[in-house]
Amino acid sequence: MLSSIPDHIRSGLSILFVGYNPSLRSGETGHHYANPSNRFYRLLYASGLTDRLYTPSEDGDLLELGYGFTNIVSRPTKTADEITKEEYEQGRQTLREKIEAYRPYIVCFVGKGVYEQYSGRRNVGWGFQTEPVVPGVKEFVAPSSSGLVRMKLEEMADIFRQLRKALDAKV
Repeated sequence: MLSSIPDHIRSGLSILFVGYNPSLRSGETGHHYANPSNRFYRLLYASGLTDRLYTPSEDGDLLELGYGFTNIVSRPTKTADEITKEEYEQGRQTLREKIEAYRPYIVCFVGKGVYEQYSGRRNVGWGFQTEPVVPGVKEFVAPSSSGLVRMKLEEMADIFRQLRKALDAKV
């Protein structure tokens, strides 16, 4: 059985990125968004959140930019469909505790389903949410960067650019 991968998290983050759970490849390598078909790091670069293209092995380096990583469920799986209801229930509570403890400026949920599992809300739109679960923390819903998602990279990057604009506007 593959082990979970470590969070990259600390207080004062600009953005905490929250995924469903690690892929099997991430479980093997110990790095976030490590599946070669995953477009996460390309999205960060295309949206202006990073000034160069990072690789999964550099995920810990992104802490220096103010970006952290965690997942709603820590068990690696081939697809998010393999996550159980019980794992989501436990993950929802654990994630809320992390957000309350570390208080990032923005929590970016990488996938609508991640936010729906966390918030209990349905039919949410892309972008910033009006009623955060944790008061005082901005919640942002972005498309999943999984290679299984059919959305074009540029369309996804447009949504991620809202994060860059929010950071630029931060006083």
